[in-house]
Amino acid sequence: MSARTQFRLLTKLLSILAISACNRTEEPHSSGDAQAAVAPPPAAPAVAEKSAPSSQPACVVPMAAESPHRAPNALHCPADPGASELARGYVSFPDAPGSPRLNVELARSEAEKERGLMYRTKLPDAQGMLFSWGGVEEPRMFWMRNTCIPLDMMFIARDGTITGILEQVPTLNDQPRGVPCPAAYVLEVNAGWSRSHGIQPGTMVHFE
Repeated sequence: MSARTQFRLLTKLLSILAISACNRTEEPHSSGDAQAAVAPPPAAPAVAEKSAPSSQPACVVPMAAESPHRAPNALHCPADPGASELARGYVSFPDAPGSPRLNVELARSEAEKERGLMYRTKLPDAQGMLFSWGGVEEPRMFWMRNTCIPLDMMFIARDGTITGILEQVPTLNDQPRGVPCPAAYVLEVNAGWSRSHGIQPGTMVHFE
């Protein structure tokens, strides 16, 4: 083959290659940026919604839907050995119907708290006894030794929120009772008083 013929074949081959290169469709890039542009975005991880902060304590024990049976007074009450007069104050329930208010005796010393409402044969409807631990919250347990009148016991947090209520606690009973919530105060009233005044766990108590 002559040099001129070789030159013509080479020129023709280069022309074919040039046309082929112009007509080729360009492949998409395989880099991460290109893939991110065409791929659907990954699903966001599920995040549980945080509830709004609550002003109530974390521990509140709901009251039973129905009132328990009425606990009777003790038929025979032990003789009262005598005790000193207690200081007094008031508690009120501004969120309850009628905003009821109680005149309360204050049991603050260990001796006063240990005696409580022992040997009483009656308690006026608008009165009660408030046990105080100076704002220190701990689980509190109560019994009804030598206590002759059935009671409701309201367990109260440091901020004044009722965390639980024991209703119709029977008389002359040594069984320890409480609620599984820390309390800084316990208010004892006549059995049935809480429910009859619309007071339940979560209700606020105002100390006067």
